[in-house]
Amino acid sequence: MSITTDSPLTEAELASAKRAYELDRKHVFHSWSAQEQLKPMVITRAEGSYVWDGEGNKLLDFSSQLVNTNIGHQHPKVVAAIQEQAGKLCTVAPQHANDARSEAARLVAELTPGDLNRIFFTNGGADAVEHAIRMARLHTGKYKVLSAYRSYHGGTALAVNVTGDPRRIPNDYGNAGTVHFHAPFLYRTQFHSATEAEECQRALEHLETAIQLEGASNIAAIILESIPGTAGIMVPPPGYLQGVRDLATKYGIIYIADEVMSGFGRAGKWFAIDHFDVAPDLLTFAKGVTSGYVPLGGVAISEEIYSTFAQRPYPGGLTYSGHPLASAAAVATINAMRDESMVENAASLGESVVAPALARMAERHPSIGEVRGTGMFWAIELVKNPATREPLAPYGASSPEMNELIGACKSRGLLPFANFNRIHVVPPLNINAEDLQAGLAILDEVFDLADAHVEG
Repeated sequence: MSITTDSPLTEAELASAKRAYELDRKHVFHSWSAQEQLKPMVITRAEGSYVWDGEGNKLLDFSSQLVNTNIGHQHPKVVAAIQEQAGKLCTVAPQHANDARSEAARLVAELTPGDLNRIFFTNGGADAVEHAIRMARLHTGKYKVLSAYRSYHGGTALAVNVTGDPRRIPNDYGNAGTVHFHAPFLYRTQFHSATEAEECQRALEHLETAIQLEGASNIAAIILESIPGTAGIMVPPPGYLQGVRDLATKYGIIYIADEVMSGFGRAGKWFAIDHFDVAPDLLTFAKGVTSGYVPLGGVAISEEIYSTFAQRPYPGGLTYSGHPLASAAAVATINAMRDESMVENAASLGESVVAPALARMAERHPSIGEVRGTGMFWAIELVKNPATREPLAPYGASSPEMNELIGACKSRGLLPFANFNRIHVVPPLNINAEDLQAGLAILDEVFDLADAHVEG
């Protein structure tokens, strides 16, 4: 039965939502949470850019859940592809070839930059990062990995140690071989820069110093989100990623581009790194490749690294690598994105609707310290004091002020993505202009509340 965005939840759906909440609180252990402080929202139904909560409220999904439903909810072409694949071949061991996985690999390789034509499929983004680092270590014979402080690379053991943000700290182990450095972020510069050019130059000098002091002969890889996602959507200044590429080449280090969140159209190009015309040695992906409909991730591998394992077994694998249902979802997702020009839509609406709307908000609201982004990938930095740039919530935490804003968004029919002192604008790539403008108007209204907390 098709869902229409105007139909209210039935009594059966409301009863089911109530039962879902009760069973969740009895049995489900949630990630990143103090379990007895939770009151999770029940999502009962979803379609396009909208979700319905357990009380029947319709919400415009400005979060794309975890920035992964890039084609929106319940896209009929992808749902049909999953159903068709389930009727033909639900699962097969990864050592066997199957048409869904082969076609998914072809499509991904067609989109990746440079010669990243070999695809190793994983279950998600964290294990893609784990395997990319394993490949780099085996290829180079070196161990250390460099990554940025303001970054997120996943929740598994190595991925969370490579992560820079505070979720790393309770899981931080020195023997993971990870070393962190400061990537460019002009608004909160660590390098006392006044311009993007200064920030780029000084950040690259800092990275080269870190390489030299840590010992290039010990460093297997540098991993960077091409545009950091959860950490704040800081678009790197012109020349920075090329500079990283050059340093990696100079010192014999593998450059891993993490495109788990920023890839598959999120930043207005198929991969965010395409904005900078740079080709890494390895590229990790997940999330948008299936729009989250079935879990899938992967590593795109250069010919040089592939050759290391041409006659030598790669010591790694997963039972569900290239799972047929996930692969079929990836094929349908990529084809739907192409057929419906979703990447172009994200780029166009980002430039013509989001950028000017956020610029106007920044002029009107003293609580907005900075807006930044591209495509359907934007961050709004909220501050208590525009002069000192004191954030509206501490780094690594929330605050009553931020919780007030989130509640106000939901009460007005908007499901936001919030992290620390930021609201991110990350709706589906195929959102229409009318819905996008409506969501931005709600944010504009809600920021009046944030303005009330501005000091000075």
